[in-house]
Amino acid sequence: MTTTEAPVEVHVQPGESVQAAVEKAGPGGVVRLAEGTFPGSVAVSAAGVTIVGAGAGRTVIVPGEVAPTTVPQLHDAPEGVVSGICAHGVAGLTVEGLSVRGFTGAGVYAHTCTGVRLVDVEADGNRVWGLYLRESSDIEVRRCRGAGSQYAGVALAFCATAHAVIADSETTGNAFGVFVDNSSHARVVGNDCHGNAAGVLLLHQTYEGELPGGVTDVLVADNDIHDNTLASGGDDPDALGSAGPPISGVGIAAVGVRRAAIVGNRMHGNKPGGPSVMAAALVLGSSADWGGSDSVDNSFEWNTITGNEPFDMQIGTDPGNQRFRNNIVGVSQPETVEGCRPERTP
Repeated sequence: MTTTEAPVEVHVQPGESVQAAVEKAGPGGVVRLAEGTFPGSVAVSAAGVTIVGAGAGRTVIVPGEVAPTTVPQLHDAPEGVVSGICAHGVAGLTVEGLSVRGFTGAGVYAHTCTGVRLVDVEADGNRVWGLYLRESSDIEVRRCRGAGSQYAGVALAFCATAHAVIADSETTGNAFGVFVDNSSHARVVGNDCHGNAAGVLLLHQTYEGELPGGVTDVLVADNDIHDNTLASGGDDPDALGSAGPPISGVGIAAVGVRRAAIVGNRMHGNKPGGPSVMAAALVLGSSADWGGSDSVDNSFEWNTITGNEPFDMQIGTDPGNQRFRNNIVGVSQPETVEGCRPERTP
């Protein structure tokens, strides 16, 4: 007869160290945080760790003592930034029911991890990224909130086989609400993306010194994407989306993607608040001219795209290489696309 050792469970009260509790819990351990504020970053290096708070807005992790971590430097961030919760190369990480606020890096940063589960996590006012998942797989982000970051509220970066779901979450006040950056095999479903420069950005491009990328087999479905009016891009290092092209007023942009399905989304009130290289709520384009690829074999079905400026839809690549069915679109460029019709009026 064999026995299974129960996981270590550590309870943490305000004034106690979350990092010390994570180290005490060890592989497979559970760290339970009471209601309150906990200063200090957290570094996770053991497999199967679970960190559970009393709920987003009730348990809050804020800057304080910096926990040493081996996680690589954040892309597009100055040296020395500190992220709230970091995990590097671990199998199995769950963070649930807490807020991470005010860090100079990301709220949560997972690099080369598998089995990452973020549920009821709020990343608010973290300088560079909200929830940033890089080169990782088997990812679940549910009922989360990513707000007020320079780049994305929720991001998948270079997750070649992400097997990811981002669902039932809110993103606001970022350059990009949800950013699928050179990542594939992901579902973005049932989210509320508003008050960003772009609600959802799917992008295949190359970066000097970075891994090869691509965006394939991504589903973007049943999202409310509205009132994205912020302006991003430019040379100011403190600007939203700094060093990128000017983007504003975009709902969903799919650039250099293959086999993406954009289904049943509602896009309205997306209007540029500044210059933008994209001019519509739904944008389909190619990145082949700057190291990416053409957009081919994508599907756009049952979307409602009305009340946006200057266009509701802008197709910058061959519509014949895509499928459009049963979309309601107000003003498009080109003016007519088979499978898209204006909203019927009485």
